[in-house]
Amino acid sequence: MAEIYFDNSATTKMSQGAKKKMTEVIEEHYGNPSSLHARGVDAEHIKEEARRIILSSLGVKRGVRGELVFTSGGTEANNMAILGTVNAKARKGNEKILVSAGEHSSVEETVAHLEKQGYTVLRVPTKDGKLDIDYIEANCKDAILASFMQVNNETGALYDLKEAFSVIKEISPRCVTHADCVQSYMKVKFTPKNIGAELVSISAHKVNGAKGVGALYINPDVIKTKRLVPIAYGGGQEESFRSGTENVYGIAAFGEAVREHMENMEREIGIMRELRSYIVDGIENSEARVNAPIKSAPHIINITLPGIRSETMLHHLSSKGIYVSSGSACSSHSNKVSSALVSFGLTDSEADSSIRVSLCPENTKEEADIFISALNEGIKALQRK
Repeated sequence: MAEIYFDNSATTKMSQGAKKKMTEVIEEHYGNPSSLHARGVDAEHIKEEARRIILSSLGVKRGVRGELVFTSGGTEANNMAILGTVNAKARKGNEKILVSAGEHSSVEETVAHLEKQGYTVLRVPTKDGKLDIDYIEANCKDAILASFMQVNNETGALYDLKEAFSVIKEISPRCVTHADCVQSYMKVKFTPKNIGAELVSISAHKVNGAKGVGALYINPDVIKTKRLVPIAYGGGQEESFRSGTENVYGIAAFGEAVREHMENMEREIGIMRELRSYIVDGIENSEARVNAPIKSAPHIINITLPGIRSETMLHHLSSKGIYVSSGSACSSHSNKVSSALVSFGLTDSEADSSIRVSLCPENTKEEADIFISALNEGIKALQRK
């Protein structure tokens, strides 16, 4: 039975180029990049080349040290952005933190922790997949941090960060703006500058790199004005923003995966967007409902089933070698109803009956046809139970 992998928002398969690069570095460039001998210098060069590639993908020519900090993944990058910004501020008692309703757990759990410490956390409504700009305008005075995902990992909603951050900066100029771009990186064209983000989180395993690697882009002005401080201390690696020996193997693979995507990005986005439309059109003839955001990323489709729990459909599809998700992989062990789907406008019952399909450029229309057929078959069979 051929397998159909439609869970690319959870993780992606490592590319052949990334695997080859990683193997090469493991075997030939295994020095510690902090060592001063030739092996160490060699590893440092490997790391810096990956940094150059990734900065280039963000439209940035490196001019300031510390502009891109390698981390263990998107979760650490998000924690570094949020806690590093908050810890850089002297408490006055009126500080606000803005996040979107239905954020990824790495953001939501971090701000919930700060909420317990007395910070005011405001969750911006995201009905129908749109940031509520009126809410932002009315509530962003005295904000010290605004942290919004660019693409919602469950609904696929593409938020207008440029508009949101522009409004915030007009009212609270010193507010630090952070974009979680883990789901949008290499799937949506953007630069930190054109979305108004001073901090940007990305992750390697979402773009065919290795797990356990990510990065945080830091605007030079944030570095200069010391509006971000480390959240862990040690040997001073990564310009002291993130101490600890760097994962050079994973970083090298990250850089190679990004280089490959940069060469093919236009074509890849076109393939995913066309396939997304093909699946959405195919589902229109079924009893399932596509939850269509006002503006969507090219690779995510959220589908509500008619009275069938998402976990039940997931197992039905899995038995046929078709792999989808019932939500975010990072919260799959939680029994809570998805806050992202409820914020989008679904009821608790509808949220509990929704699945996520997430695509990659290698997926095909033939796979889509098999999925749609299996979905319809599952709806007929499972509704009778």
